[in-house]
Amino acid sequence: MAIAAARRIAFEALLRVETQGAYADELLHARLDDPKLKREDAALATELVMGTLRWQRLLDFLLDLQLQRGAKKQGAARLDAEVRIALRMGLYQLRWLARVPAHAAVHESVELVKRARKASAAGLVNAVLRNAPRQPAEELVGAVEPPAERLAILYSHSTWLVERWLSRLGEEETRALLAANNTPPRHVCAVSEPAAIVALREELRAVGVEVQPGRWLRAALELSGGPIQGAGAWREGRVRMQDEASQMVALLLDVKPGMRVLDLCAAPGGKTLSLAEAVGSDGHVIAGDFHAHRLRALRERLRNTAQVSVVTLDATRPLPFSEPFDAILVDVPCSGTGTLARHPELRWRLEPPDLLDLQARQRTMLENAALLLRRGGRLVYSTCSLEPEENEQVVEAVLARHSELQLADVSSALARHLQPGADAVALFDARGYFRTWPHRHGTDGFFAAVLRKSL
Repeated sequence: MAIAAARRIAFEALLRVETQGAYADELLHARLDDPKLKREDAALATELVMGTLRWQRLLDFLLDLQLQRGAKKQGAARLDAEVRIALRMGLYQLRWLARVPAHAAVHESVELVKRARKASAAGLVNAVLRNAPRQPAEELVGAVEPPAERLAILYSHSTWLVERWLSRLGEEETRALLAANNTPPRHVCAVSEPAAIVALREELRAVGVEVQPGRWLRAALELSGGPIQGAGAWREGRVRMQDEASQMVALLLDVKPGMRVLDLCAAPGGKTLSLAEAVGSDGHVIAGDFHAHRLRALRERLRNTAQVSVVTLDATRPLPFSEPFDAILVDVPCSGTGTLARHPELRWRLEPPDLLDLQARQRTMLENAALLLRRGGRLVYSTCSLEPEENEQVVEAVLARHSELQLADVSSALARHLQPGADAVALFDARGYFRTWPHRHGTDGFFAAVLRKSL
């Protein structure tokens, strides 16, 4: 029996994520764009990759319960990567995908290891999956101590992250956050012409895309159903996929037509496009980034946007501009702990020392940008991280060194863009920082501080 296209694609993607440090969403985007691929195969491949990555730790725990019974008492971590990936995929299908026949999940997992030239492990894969435990995970994990370790296994996260969140949020809210990180994120798009949003909804529905209003923003739509890539609005750039919290970060700058704006860490360009729309034909946005492959993608995305200039720069070094900017967006590279539902592999790559390494670079980037802000201008520092080291600690360290910078209250400016009944106050904490949480707001987790330079 031939292996289904969805399982071949998922297996190859997961193997590259595991062995090469690749990113799942980029791999899937490249493979699933094939017009010959059936829609149902694309959907299953996505489910297998993202679901297996989200539940990886629990899957390995369940696999170890069986593997360690044998004479060799080996665990999943000691298996060849190809065998480990096939077992995780197979067990994920058996426990989470009720619509997939068990015999297909087992048989094709065996065939995958054979195809990967690991035929000697075919019997092991067959035996482990056929005898996989069926009890609820809570029963199987229940005896693990301490509580942070138990929650980390049950909800499939790194223990050190769970410990951090428990200390800040308590158990009930930490469980809610962990559950949100294991839930596929909403598919939300930004609309470039909000005045035409009613007509746009009907246009998308006509090509089989189900459309609902955004949860927070007037100019956002939540999509499901058919592929949006078949819509003219997508091809013409009138809609673009972008989480609502990410959209709100650009709105915090409150950019006006004619402004000169710097987007310091611009790739992949979603916020840059929002800024370009705001400055209009008389304004100018300079979009910078460091990595060559990201710059190529950024230039391609912005090729029809005349008011944007793309430049190569290292934001940790003095910036190559002589004139100040009216507004600056500093959306720094970060740990991404607010996007673990969207990028599940990050939870297996991050280590505690990474936060302080990132903090040092983030602080330098913010200070370099602040030097280029004109008097009376506005700067937004943002991350998609939930961690204080990357967020308020960076901002407060810079504010302590630069008395000319102050936190600005922009809740009223953001409120103009929200849906009727949406409360802007719910998006800011007691200190005035913009902050979204996956479990509270139904968005990615973002942080932003709006700084104004005194006149």
